[in-house]
Amino acid sequence: MDLAPWLAFVAAATAMLLIPGPTILLLIGQSLGGGARNALPLVAGVALGDLTAMTLSLAGLGAVLATSAAAFTLLKWAGAAYLVWLGVRMWRAPVDPAAAPPLTGRRAMREAYVVTALNPKGIVFFVAFVPQFLDPARPFATQAAILVATFVTLAAANAAAYALLAARLSGAVRRPGLRRALNRAGGAVLVGAGLAVALRRA
Repeated sequence: MDLAPWLAFVAAATAMLLIPGPTILLLIGQSLGGGARNALPLVAGVALGDLTAMTLSLAGLGAVLATSAAAFTLLKWAGAAYLVWLGVRMWRAPVDPAAAPPLTGRRAMREAYVVTALNPKGIVFFVAFVPQFLDPARPFATQAAILVATFVTLAAANAAAYALLAARLSGAVRRPGLRRALNRAGGAVLVGAGLAVALRRA
C-alpha cells in the first residue's frame, strides 16, 4: 500500500474518531466511576468492537446491511436497546463507591465491545469509507489488513486518551452531588443516543 493513501486514511480516521459518540460517553462514565483500573479493559473492548465491525464490513456484512432493510433494522434496534439500557443504569447508579463497586474488568470490556460492535452506522460507514483508500490494482487482503490494523490502533489510542483522562479526574469528582449530576448527564446522553439510533431511517 502506498504511503499517500495510507496517510490520508490516518487523517480521515483520526478526525472521525475524535468526535465523541456513544462508545466514548460509556468510556468516560465508567472511567469516572472506576478510575484507572477500568481504563484498559474498556480500551480493549473498544478495540475488539472496532475490529469486529470493520472486519465484518470488509467481509461483506456491511454491504448486506446497506441493502437489507430487515438486517439493518434488527441490528439498529439491538444497538439502540442496549444504549438505552446502559443509559438508564448509569442514571440510576449509586454515587457511594461502597454501594456501587466499579464493574469488573471483564464486564467493562464486554460492555465497551457490545456498544462499539453493535453500531450499524459504523458498519455501513466502513463500507462507504474504506474503499476510497484501496487500490484495485493491488491485493485486497493486504490493503484491508493494513487499514483494519491502522484503524483499530487509532481507535484504541483515542479510547485510551479519553478513558485515562476521565480516570485522572475521578479522584477530583468525589462530591455525591457532582457525581450524581455527571451520572445523570451521561445516562441521559446515552439514552438519547439510543433513541436517535432507533429513530434513524437510514
